[in-house]
Amino acid sequence: MQDADNDNSETPTAEGSEPPRKMLSPAAKRALAEAEERRKNQKPLELPPEIGGRGGAEPARFGDYEINGRAIDF
Repeated sequence: MQDADNDNSETPTAEGSEPPRKMLSPAAKRALAEAEERRKNQKPLELPPEIGGRGGAEPARFGDYEINGRAIDF
């Protein structure tokens, strides 16, 4: 009889605990720091207001596919 490859005889890890991180090279650490700095300095996207759009909540996010009593389908 063969042993199962996926027997869970090992000690389970705690829920929500992070796996051990890989050791990063100095260049990788520097690149991550530069990317984080760029994200901090990035301005939020300023979009123009929507003209003639449907009022209320976004239907794709909230499942509201009805306008003026008519069900609409995308």
